[in-house]
Amino acid sequence: MTVPAAFNAFRIHNDAAAYRSGIEQVSIDDLAPGEVTIKTAYSSINFKDALAGTGEGKILRKFPLVGGIDVAGHVVASSDAKFKEGDAVLVTGCGLSETRDGGYSEYARLDAKWAIPLPAGLSLRESMVLGTAGFTAALALFRLLENRQTPELGPLAVSGASGGVGSLALDIFSRAGFEVHAISGKAEQADYLKSIGASQVLGRDALATTRPMESARFGGGLDNVGGPMLASLLAQTAPYGNVATAGLAATHDLGTTVMPFIIRGVSLLGIASAGTARAIRDEIWQRLASDWKPAHLDRICTREVALSELPQVFPGMLAGGSLGRTLVVI
Repeated sequence: MTVPAAFNAFRIHNDAAAYRSGIEQVSIDDLAPGEVTIKTAYSSINFKDALAGTGEGKILRKFPLVGGIDVAGHVVASSDAKFKEGDAVLVTGCGLSETRDGGYSEYARLDAKWAIPLPAGLSLRESMVLGTAGFTAALALFRLLENRQTPELGPLAVSGASGGVGSLALDIFSRAGFEVHAISGKAEQADYLKSIGASQVLGRDALATTRPMESARFGGGLDNVGGPMLASLLAQTAPYGNVATAGLAATHDLGTTVMPFIIRGVSLLGIASAGTARAIRDEIWQRLASDWKPAHLDRICTREVALSELPQVFPGMLAGGSLGRTLVVI
């Protein structure tokens, strides 16, 4: 397939004319070099994308760059023998919309060492409903299990449960045999949260303590919020339970004490999805295409948008108004 001389991309600038982003016509030579060129089918919107697209967060390390930390599509050209024209591939993180051009483009050039052949059991669309959010939730489960988390320790709490990572974690964790409690400030979404895997929906006051230790209420969990909510979850985790931290929707600060760690043996596990080693990355995607594949992807995908609609979506996401996952149809 011949790549057209010009095509649409959502590009982000930061120069003397200020921080700005929007749809532009670009050529393939405008994009960061890469061994694999794809015709993009789908991307997605993550919190990090909203930060980058609005300039509210320092995500990009160079300018200009095409936004979008996720991308999936079909190969149109490859100088790497592992990929041939027509192959379906995906990439999440790995420098997209940070140090190299991302997925908000009709065509994308990818670094072959990070391109994942689409696993059997997933469609391209499903892979981007999952995207970085689903990969992060699954990586959290991977690390919890690696550190000997079991259902017998008690339910797993998921904060920020109505967002992308939270919604997919509810589904993935419950699929893996855990009882999951959703922590959410959106009481009106209780039915949605229960329909995708939560056995209980608790308000934010469930994680409102300021004491260094409370009665053990959870076996562990996944926090997407940071700050007092994460500290409170640690204070309520059972002996030798694990809490994974994957987000900072409220704050990057953490004020806590060593007491949960040295009295109960609680572990705090960092989930850095963007820099995950290739071998683990491959394993996670295989699990997401098989035994960890969420059962409610169509329900979790609550919105589909085009490239031109990105600027209207970002502010609501940053204000905490998103529900589930937003798919970008290229």
